Amino acid sequence: MASIYDVVIVGGGIAGLSLASALAGQCSVALVEAEQTLAYHTSSRSARQLIPSYGPAVVQELTVRTLELMAARDAALPVPVLEPRSFMLVGDEATVKAEASGHMHSITHAEALELCPALMPGAFTVAGLDTGSFACNAPVLLDDHRQRAGAGGVDIITGARVHSAQRLGSGWQLGAGMEGFQSAVVVNAAGAWADELAVLSGVEKLGLQPFRRTAAIVDVERPLAPGTPMVAAADNTYYFRREGEQVLISPSETVPSGPEDARPRPGDVDAIVALVNSITTLGIRSVAKAWTGLRTEAADGVPVVGFDAEAPGFFWLAGQGGYGFQTSSAIAELAAADILGFLSATSPVSRTASELAATRWSIRR
Repeated sequence: MASIYDVVIVGGGIAGLSLASALAGQCSVALVEAEQTLAYHTSSRSARQLIPSYGPAVVQELTVRTLELMAARDAALPVPVLEPRSFMLVGDEATVKAEASGHMHSITHAEALELCPALMPGAFTVAGLDTGSFACNAPVLLDDHRQRAGAGGVDIITGARVHSAQRLGSGWQLGAGMEGFQSAVVVNAAGAWADELAVLSGVEKLGLQPFRRTAAIVDVERPLAPGTPMVAAADNTYYFRREGEQVLISPSETVPSGPEDARPRPGDVDAIVALVNSITTLGIRSVAKAWTGLRTEAADGVPVVGFDAEAPGFFWLAGQGGYGFQTSSAIAELAAADILGFLSATSPVSRTASELAATRWSIRR
């Protein structure tokens, strides 16, 4: 016999968990995750940096709101989620100017080298600095969402891949693992598998595209000093940041992929090690570990958030791209308000939601 809920969230990454946390105690919620552990795919492979100057204007606005919400919650946590860590963009004048935003200010070449002495002077000509950027303790944030969801009565079921989904009367019926669910709302927070879940549910897919991004933790001869900004190339060829006495590096690639448990490809890590060694004095000695995650995006790069206009009760929470953590709390706040409005037949819309409305808030008008 199917268990009955107001909302079933499909996907236990940062998107699904943050929404479960936001809805907890306000309606009955189940979260189902295909893997045996939560946040197994992209959410466990994050760069762990929240950057207000990164992404389209609406993403930047969502990032600012997310930072406000996280800062308010940090006061109640034994270990904070946020730690100040500036973000520095380097490159030639035209590329940095094209990528910089109102949250970033120009700094001189000498100032950039003072902030990150590991950079070779000839590796860039100009730089921009975002001092409102923060390091994100992703495990603490994910666990906080999980605990808040559980304390608010959310049922979390792992190892339960959705194998059937259909519209039933005024709601939805799902089969996941060995269990059945009925709900008024189904939330598609399935990440790289979001279009696949839509097709399984009889809903037209949106053409969401997963992209590969590889990263590695490396041992270095000359570690970065505490307080060193995260450094990224404006042409998206690399980024690196301090990870204790080690350094996290990435080629920042955007290579199309199918939905999969992504793994580094032969040569990708060797190539970024060689590149970072050529533009810094870090002296990478060895690779401690490497991984690849998938960033799933819509064609316009804006997160897909809202009810499908052609499938009542089917709510999209997908396409966050590389902005998942930095927009998560704000998007969860908006999505929870919209879902609760749907359940009560009202739908308040916030200022940020109005920004999203231009392209995404009502899916497929």
